Amino acid sequence: MSWFPALRARGLPLVALACLAVLLIVGAFVSIAHDRTMKLELAREAGAQADLLASAVSGALAFDDAEAAQDYVNAVQVNPNVLAAAIYDEENRLVASYARAGETIPSTATPRPETTEFQDGRLYVVRPVTEGGQTLGTARLRLMDTPASQRFSRYAGMMLVLALAALLIAVLALTQSALRRANRSLSVRAAELADANARLQQEMAEREKAEEALRQSQKMEAIGRLTGGVAHDFNNLLMVVSSAVDLMQRSDDPARRSALMDGMRQAVERGSGLTRQLLAFSRQTPLRTAVIDVGEQVEAMRILLERSLREDIAVEIDVHRPLRPIEVDVGELELAILNLAVNARDAMPEGGRLSVSVRPQGETVCIEVRDTGSGIPPDLIGRIFEPFFTTKEVGKGTGLGLSQVYGFARSSGGNVTVASPADGGALFSLCLPATDKPLPAMVEATLATPATGAGAGHILLVEDDDAVAAGVAEMIADLGYSHERAPTGDAALEMVRGGRRFDLVLSDMVMPGALNGLGLATELRSLDPTLPVILTTGFSEAAATANRAGFRLLSKPYGLDDLAAALSAATGGHAKVMEQPTGPRGPQA
Repeated sequence: MSWFPALRARGLPLVALACLAVLLIVGAFVSIAHDRTMKLELAREAGAQADLLASAVSGALAFDDAEAAQDYVNAVQVNPNVLAAAIYDEENRLVASYARAGETIPSTATPRPETTEFQDGRLYVVRPVTEGGQTLGTARLRLMDTPASQRFSRYAGMMLVLALAALLIAVLALTQSALRRANRSLSVRAAELADANARLQQEMAEREKAEEALRQSQKMEAIGRLTGGVAHDFNNLLMVVSSAVDLMQRSDDPARRSALMDGMRQAVERGSGLTRQLLAFSRQTPLRTAVIDVGEQVEAMRILLERSLREDIAVEIDVHRPLRPIEVDVGELELAILNLAVNARDAMPEGGRLSVSVRPQGETVCIEVRDTGSGIPPDLIGRIFEPFFTTKEVGKGTGLGLSQVYGFARSSGGNVTVASPADGGALFSLCLPATDKPLPAMVEATLATPATGAGAGHILLVEDDDAVAAGVAEMIADLGYSHERAPTGDAALEMVRGGRRFDLVLSDMVMPGALNGLGLATELRSLDPTLPVILTTGFSEAAATANRAGFRLLSKPYGLDDLAAALSAATGGHAKVMEQPTGPRGPQA
C-alpha cells in the first residue's frame, strides 16, 4: 500500500476544491429557496391585508362613502412595505388612495381579476370588493419586494458563511500543500540520512577491521618481545645449571661442588622469581592475601630498602595517619615496593634521595615512591610498564620489575601511575583499595625447622613426569616418609579403591588422562574425607581453581623445606608451620 500516501497527498487538494464548489452550489440553492420562501410569505401576508381592506371598504362603496373608504386606506400606512393603496368602484374610477413619495396612482384602472404577482421589483395585489354576491369595485395594493435591508443582511450572512467556508478550505488546502512539501523534504532528508548512515556503518566496519589488524599486530609484537625476553633469561639460567652440572662431574673437590650447587640453587631461585613476575604481570598469580597496616609494613622495610640501595642514596619514609587497613599479598607488596626502589636506584647513578610516602586518598591507600634521578623521557613514559622493556644495559635488568608492579596493582584491585615532574626525578603512585576488615591479632608464628628424618607415614605420589617424580621421591625419602608412585590420576584412584592404605596423597594437578589432580582430589574426598590431599602445580589457573575448591596447595617449584612444612601440616605432625606470605630477600628488578 505504498501508493496510498502519494494518492492521498495528490487527492486532498482536489477534494478541497470539490468541497468548495459544493458549498457554493448549496449556498446558492439555499439562497434561492430562502428567497422564494420569503416571497411566498410576503405574497400571503399582502393578500391577507388586501382581503382585509376589501372587506373593510365594501360598506363604504355600497353607500358611496368616499371619506370612510379613505380612512380605511389611510390605515394601511402602518405597513412600511406598502408603497401605494387604492380603492376603485365598479366603473374602475378611483374612490380613495394612498401613495408614498415617488409613487403614482392612476385615476382610472384597467379591469383586472383577483391577482397576486411580482413585477419590476414590486408586489401587486388585486382583490375584488363584494357585498351580498355583487362586485362593488376593487382594492389594490402595491408593496415593495423583500426590503433592501433584509435582502442585504440575508445575502451578507450567506456570503459570510460561504466566505468562511471557502477560507477554511483554502487554509486546509494550503496546510496540506505545506505538509506535502515538508514530507517531500523529510523524505529527501531521510534518504540522505540513510545514505550517510550506510556510509558510516561501512566506515565503522572498515575501522574495526583496521583496529583488529592493529591489535593483532601489537599482540604479535608483544608476544615476540615476551618470548624473546623469556627465552633470553631462561637460556642464561639453563646455561648456569648446565655448566655447573658439567663442572660437578669433572670435580671431586667438595668446596667447589658446594659452590657450584649454590650457583645452581641461585639460578633456580632466579627462574622461580622470573616466573612469579610473569604471572604477576599477567594477573594470574593466586594471591595469598592478608589484612595489614601498610604504614607499619613500609616502616618495617626500611632496613631492606637501605641495604638494597647504595650508601649515597638517602631513604626517607613518611607515613600520614590515620590509615585504613588494606588486604593484599604481603610478599607481592614488598616485591613491588622493592622493584620501585631498585628502579629509582638505577636512575640515580650519582646518588640522591628516595622518598616513600604513605597517605590515605579517598577509598584507597597510596604508596608514593619519589626519586631525585634523571626522570623519564616523555616518549618512554607510556612504555615503562611493558614486560621486558628496559633502558638499562644488557645484564643490568630484565625489564620485568615495573611490569610486576603493574600486575600486582591490577590483581589487587588498585592501580599504579607514574609522572616525571618538571623539576626532575620520577614519582610512582601505587594506590590500593582500603578494606573494612579488622587487623588480625598479632600472633607469634613458630616456624619449625624442617626435621629431616622425622617424618612418619606412607605417601601416594601422583606425578606423570619421571624426572620430577624422581626428585620429589628423593625429598620424601630424605624426610623419612615412605611412598608409592602413580603416573596418572586414574591409576592413583584405582590404587585407593583397591584397598591400598596411605597417610597422605601428594598429587600434581595437570596430568594426562581423564582424571586430573583436582578431579582425583574430589574423588578421594568423597571416598575418605579424612585422607589429606596436597595438590602441586606451577600453572596459575590450576592453582586458583585448587584454592577455590578448598584443597591444600604447594606451588612449584618448591624446595625441601617447603615440602617438609606442607607434609607436617597436612599429617598433623609436631612441626606446625603457619602459612605466611614470603617477601623477597633481595632486589629482583
